[in-house]
Amino acid sequence: MSPIVHVVDATSVIPQSINWLWPGWLAKGKLHLLAGAAGTGKTTIAINWAAVITSGRTFPDDHQASAGGRVLIWSGEDDYQDSIVPRFLANGGDNQYLHLVGGVSSEPGGNTRPFDPARDLADLIAAVSNQRFDLLIIDPIISMVSGDSHKNAEVRRSLQPLVDFATRTGMAVLGISHFSKGSAGRDPVERVTGSLAFGALPRLVMGTVKPTEAGAKRRLVRAKSNIGPDGDGFEFEVVQTCAVAATGLEGQAIRWGAALHGAAKELFEDVQNENADFEQPARSEARSWLKSILGTGPVEVSTLERMAAAKGLAWRTVRRAKDDLSVEALKRGSTWLWIMPIGDGEIDDQAADVGQVGQGGQVGQVGQPAHLQKLNGSRNADPREAEPDWDPWDRN
Repeated sequence: MSPIVHVVDATSVIPQSINWLWPGWLAKGKLHLLAGAAGTGKTTIAINWAAVITSGRTFPDDHQASAGGRVLIWSGEDDYQDSIVPRFLANGGDNQYLHLVGGVSSEPGGNTRPFDPARDLADLIAAVSNQRFDLLIIDPIISMVSGDSHKNAEVRRSLQPLVDFATRTGMAVLGISHFSKGSAGRDPVERVTGSLAFGALPRLVMGTVKPTEAGAKRRLVRAKSNIGPDGDGFEFEVVQTCAVAATGLEGQAIRWGAALHGAAKELFEDVQNENADFEQPARSEARSWLKSILGTGPVEVSTLERMAAAKGLAWRTVRRAKDDLSVEALKRGSTWLWIMPIGDGEIDDQAADVGQVGQGGQVGQVGQPAHLQKLNGSRNADPREAEPDWDPWDRN
C-alpha cells in the first residue's frame, strides 16, 4: 500500500509565539549551535547557561531565569568529574537539577560502553521520555553524524531526530561545534566545521572569538537567527574561581562584560586576526596612507571609505591603522569625521577651529569645531559617540 500524504488546511493551524528560555538567545523546542575556535570558551559558556537555568540566576542581559530548570549534558570531550561539574558549581549552578548522560548497557547491571550520539540517540530519548528537561547540551554535536559530516544530506538525516525530540518535548537543545581552521574573515555561520547543514538546521547560531590583542575580552556573538534578531553579543572573560568552598576545588567560570552591538562578522573582525603575519604589510601601508590623507585636516568617514576601496585597502585594515595612529573619530551633526592628533592625543585645534574637512585635496565647511566638542564633554553624552567605532560607518 502506498503512503498517504496529508495536506493540511492552514485554517486548522493555530499560530503561536516563540517560547523563550532566554529571550532572543535560547528558545524552547528549538536546536541551537554554539561554535568557535578551540579555547575560546564555548563549553564553559554552555555550562554557565546551565548553571543559570538550574539556579534562577541572570543571563548576561540581566534576564532572570526561573529557578529549578532541569539540564541534561553529554560531553565527549570533557570529563564530568574534574571538568564539567566543577565548572557548573563555579558558575553557581544547583546540581540537584543537573543530569549527565552516562554509559550504555545492554541489560540492567551489565557491562557499559560509552554513549555514542550517532548510535544511541533513540535509546536516550526513550530513557528520558518521562522526564522534563529545559536544556540539552551536546558537545560536540558533530558526534551525532553517523556518516560523512561534510555531506549535507547525511548531516540533516542525523540531526533531524534531535530536532524532532526538541519540538516534541519543548526543551532547548544546544550543540557545541568548532570553526574550521583558516576560515577567518568569512561569515561566522560559514566557518562552522563540516557541512553547511550544521549552520542551516539550527534556528540560532552563536559564535565565540578570542582576541589576538593581549588583555582584550572575548566575545559571544549571535551570528544567525531565524526566529528573532541576529547580530549583537556580549564581552566575557573566562576566570578560575572557587567551586566547592569546603574542599577548595576550583573551576572555570564566565564573567560577563558589556553588551555589543553590530553585525556578527564585524564584531568578529574587530578583535581577531588569525593572519597577522600576512596583514602587517597592508596595515603599514594603511598607516602611511591615512597619515598623508589626514595630514591636511579632518576627513569624512564616508569619503575615507571610498578612497580606501579605490586604493585596494580593506576597511578593517584601515580601522586598525586608525587605532595604531590614535586617530580621533568625532561627530558633526549626522556626519562622522576622522582627525589626526598632533601629539599625545591632542587634536589639531587650528584645523578644527576653521572647520576644514579634507576631501583628498578638497576642502569643505563643517559644523562645531572638534576641540570644542572634545572639551565640552559632548562626546560622552551619548555612549555611541564615546565609542565612535560603534557603527558610524556601516551603510549596509
